Amino acid sequence: MAGKAAAPGTAVLLVTANVGSLFDDPENLQKNWLREFYQVVHTHKPHFMALHCQEFGGKNYETSMSHVDKFVKELLSSDAMKEYNRARVYLDENFKSQEHFTALGSFYFLHESLKNIYQFDFKAKKYKKVTGKEIYSDTLESTPMLEKEKFPQDYFPECKWSRKGFVRTRWCVADCAFDLVNIHLFHDASNLVAWETSPSVYSGIRHKALGYVLDRIIDQRFEKVSYFVFGDFNFRLDSKSVVELLEFDKELSVFKDRLYELDISFPPSYPYSEDSGQGRQYMNTRCPAWCDRVLMSPSARELILKSESEEKVVTYDHIGPNVCMGDHKPVFLAFRIAPGAGKRWQRQQRALRETSP
Repeated sequence: MAGKAAAPGTAVLLVTANVGSLFDDPENLQKNWLREFYQVVHTHKPHFMALHCQEFGGKNYETSMSHVDKFVKELLSSDAMKEYNRARVYLDENFKSQEHFTALGSFYFLHESLKNIYQFDFKAKKYKKVTGKEIYSDTLESTPMLEKEKFPQDYFPECKWSRKGFVRTRWCVADCAFDLVNIHLFHDASNLVAWETSPSVYSGIRHKALGYVLDRIIDQRFEKVSYFVFGDFNFRLDSKSVVELLEFDKELSVFKDRLYELDISFPPSYPYSEDSGQGRQYMNTRCPAWCDRVLMSPSARELILKSESEEKVVTYDHIGPNVCMGDHKPVFLAFRIAPGAGKRWQRQQRALRETSP
């Protein structure tokens, strides 16, 4: 990580990207997408990086899954990523399994300078040191290093075969333990139906599904840790009352006591034109909205904000503002875990457990 001396602490980069368009038009879009992604990596120089993808393999996955291997190989072996000598990749590619398929892809990269990083084994209920590069695809249901669920069909009966669901992993970095949840919530199936009520019926469906995930990751099976939930939430503006934009971005407010988000200063992340020459143009099929977000628990927020020094080390932004990245612009959160923050966090967790009834 050459260049000027980095700020102290462990640099973390969390990225979420709906990549369905990339596999439907790989020749025109993947090169742009990867170049912009690598630029963000170069700028923020993370020690630990997580990339959460939705619609991995494309919207027409039966025909475009063949492009997946090339994309994964490029990410793992490119010059831009050569300093990341350990990686974990979890790809839900089994599109023939209607019961389980989520089309989620989760990538985790560890810089060679990062020492003693551990991943949680949900079956053995203990952390294991991360070494080497490993890819898992066909066997995600039986992989103990993650939890994966597809939302029940009755959550969204309009959609005959929904791929929506979540994947959860748990990590210990710089003595800080946290969950990373890749999530894809239900879309608005009809613009007309979305306009009928405020909030819309689809907002209610997303609310139910997100509540299910939050309850799941803090249940009694495992020790509670901080968590980051980032993915395609499909949050939409309240169409019945929309006149401007952020003022009507209301869906997250239901979870204001359980999920926190940094201030948004970037344009809506969806729906951009998929024309490779139209990097800044929205499609007129939907009202623009901030579908792609990085959210966090209150304890994760404390970890980030207490780690911030006088130098600005927390960035919440989108990738590729002037370049076509598909119909979604990726969104990222970059921050640093300050030296000793993990120890403070552990003491706080112990104190909370001791005072809990």
